Amino acid sequence: METILNRGTAKDIWDSMRMKYQGSTKVKQAQLQALRRDFEVLGMNESESVNDYFARTLAIANRMTAQGQRMETSTIVEKILRSLTPKFNYVVCSIEEFNDVTTMSINELQSSLLVQEQRLKSQA
Repeated sequence: METILNRGTAKDIWDSMRMKYQGSTKVKQAQLQALRRDFEVLGMNESESVNDYFARTLAIANRMTAQGQRMETSTIVEKILRSLTPKFNYVVCSIEEFNDVTTMSINELQSSLLVQEQRLKSQA
């Protein structure tokens, strides 16, 4: 309530509310920096499923987008390909060899990896 009580104009109220709920530029930059670090060090855990890893990766990418970072699909696709567990090395090589990863959609990549995950499960 204090946010709006002492404000004279609608613009002052708006600016005050925006600052309260969005945070200052420095806070947003710090949050974005932390998210960038999380994205950079992100890697698939050995026991993690493809769907869980995609969900975790996309959650970070979506938070980065919400903070103003432009996230290209190709950046996310390449990050996922680089950070999978070694059991996916064969399929990663195949994807990179026969597909243009710069134009590949996240859904296409996820489908390819899910097929490989199912093959690995059926062989175990």
